[in-house]
Amino acid sequence: MNGHALLPSATAAARSFLAFDFGTRRVGVASGNTVTRSAQPLRTVALTGAPRFEALGRLIAEWQPAALVVGVPFHPDGAAHENTARAKKFARQLHGRFKLPVFEVDERYTTTEALSMGAKDADAVAACIILEQFLRSIP
Repeated sequence: MNGHALLPSATAAARSFLAFDFGTRRVGVASGNTVTRSAQPLRTVALTGAPRFEALGRLIAEWQPAALVVGVPFHPDGAAHENTARAKKFARQLHGRFKLPVFEVDERYTTTEALSMGAKDADAVAACIILEQFLRSIP
């Protein structure tokens, strides 16, 4: 699931991505691409009940990304915690369900950063920050 080697360099081909800021009740979603190396917040999706992947599936069908990016939270010292495992499981579920490559990105402080920017939808803006961080990491 990880490994930028699976992706061509940003200049080789235009690639689009959807990113997710995972939470136990909701997930923020953003889209971006390698052409502009920027992202835009889309929306936040509630993750309650069985249909939680249906809304994400509709977004994936609409945006047709080359790959997905999931923010994985860690403690400030880099140690994993309960939500780290949950986010990694979410990433595995996305991969299994939608058959797209899934990349994990350390998402420490993204929600805090989104809130400090005055974001009305902090989860979607956090997903945007996660995706822009990922896009900057592609050679």
